Amino acid sequence: MDNNKPKMRSQEWFGRFDTLGFTHRSWMKNQGYPDHVFDGRPVIGICNTWSELTPCNGHFRILAEFVRRGVYEAGGLPLEFPAMSLGEILMRPTTMLFRNLASMEIEELIRANPLDGVVLLTGCDKTTPSCLMGAASVDLPTIVVNGGPMLNGKFRGRDIGSGTDVWRLSDDLRVGAITMDDYLEAESCMSRSDGHCMTMGTASTMACMVEALGLTLPGAAAIPAADSRRRKLAQLSGQRIVEMVKEDLRLSHILTRPALENAIKINAAVGGSTNFVLHLLAIAGRLGIDLTLDDFDQLGSRMPLLVNLMPSGEFLMEDFFYAGGLPAVIRELHAHLHQDAITVNGQTIAQNTENAPNYNAEVIAALDKPFQVDVGLTVLRGNLCEQGAIIKPSAATPKLLRHRGRAVVFSDYEDYEARIDLPDLDVDPDCILVLQNVGPKGYPGMPEVGNFHLPKKLLAQGVTDMIRISDARMSGTAFGTVVLHTAPEAAIGGTLALVQDGDIIELDVPGRRLHLEVSDEELVRRRAAWQPRPPHSERGYVSLYLEHVQQADQGVDFDFLVGKSGAAVAHGNH
Repeated sequence: MDNNKPKMRSQEWFGRFDTLGFTHRSWMKNQGYPDHVFDGRPVIGICNTWSELTPCNGHFRILAEFVRRGVYEAGGLPLEFPAMSLGEILMRPTTMLFRNLASMEIEELIRANPLDGVVLLTGCDKTTPSCLMGAASVDLPTIVVNGGPMLNGKFRGRDIGSGTDVWRLSDDLRVGAITMDDYLEAESCMSRSDGHCMTMGTASTMACMVEALGLTLPGAAAIPAADSRRRKLAQLSGQRIVEMVKEDLRLSHILTRPALENAIKINAAVGGSTNFVLHLLAIAGRLGIDLTLDDFDQLGSRMPLLVNLMPSGEFLMEDFFYAGGLPAVIRELHAHLHQDAITVNGQTIAQNTENAPNYNAEVIAALDKPFQVDVGLTVLRGNLCEQGAIIKPSAATPKLLRHRGRAVVFSDYEDYEARIDLPDLDVDPDCILVLQNVGPKGYPGMPEVGNFHLPKKLLAQGVTDMIRISDARMSGTAFGTVVLHTAPEAAIGGTLALVQDGDIIELDVPGRRLHLEVSDEELVRRRAAWQPRPPHSERGYVSLYLEHVQQADQGVDFDFLVGKSGAAVAHGNH
């Protein structure tokens, strides 16, 4: 044995010569492992969120094999393990209900097993934050391999984007602009390869987030899932994690406050999803970093939009990759970033991108010629959202960013579905649609229904956007003048619960204001009359969720998960 080797955490299992050591090694040998793999080399966990119920991650068995190759090449021992996979498309009522549960599973799997470092295979929306939240709570050397976006959708000679064009096609179908045959044909043309949504939806935003944080190898975010360079990236990541373990380059050395601030600015420049706010707040909470909504507003809201991708623009992730990907954006932003933030390859974010080329200025703009200015995610304050609300100006209608209108209120999503298309619904294009009780506790799980459809009779008149306000989330692929994450939510008695039909609401995005024009005295009267709804469940996980989930301005994590516990285990025996 080489006595100069740093002692690995896994040696607490495999390096002892007693009953436990015998047991740990012997049972592993039933898989054919020879004696020498227990000699103190780094043991690398491959956390695989593959599932046939998560089609965005359906190719992860292949990626895991390439990670495994890289680990072996670098002298490590790879051990793959499954983790709860959150499939955005199929899970009900919403994957956000289960993000914290998945993070708890991942945290405990990493801590409880003989692992020295971890490779996280992530793709579909919540698989990325759940993996990062869990890994951050343990704080081992960690690298992310994201699965990559699908190839561009192709429908009748034009590109179509996942999610973004679903909303457009669905509205066209509702008003008779296309037939059901047209609609079903587009269904097969949109999703035509492995990978996650190829718009700048939440999955792509999360891929950009982890690269911006320094947790992937450079250029990882935009490589299409079907491109062979995605497999190459996985193999190189497997090699690199072994080196990270030897260097003791832990997650907390990379996920610093400067790295979080960089991610906020980069997210604004790419036109990232509003879900970014919730997930980064939760990740920061696990690290014990004090991050607030004000940080997002101060750091990101006035950043220029440099990436021309749906839903804020016209192109898709495949085009973004060919144009230069995230490194080209980061290079443009150098003057705005903490350039000395370290990344998983041991280099700084500036060193990784100093020579990054931009091959297409129609997709990635120069800093002095942005596509839009002052359109980063904006935090609203006012008596309707005492703890804040979020809007994405880059995906909104400019003329609605300052607007005053009459409220049309839906008490929950079922009420909305029952009444939105009624011919006698008292609504006009200047109204503000308000949806209550779709927040973390109210739904429960804070679903992506904030971009709810407009009344059919207004769509038929050519209306394409209206202000919508809720305590829900919105798909990153969606668009519209949509106020989200209103806190406190309606279900716990936030002012949103007190809004009534006919109330006047003022939205002033440049002024960061969301105001309900109702007197304080009337609000006191309404609050006294308000009654909470009965809990959705009194047993099992949902009951735990309802008792401990935080509000949107805190990241919707569980209160008892804030702060990391580290990698130590309490006992070494059974």
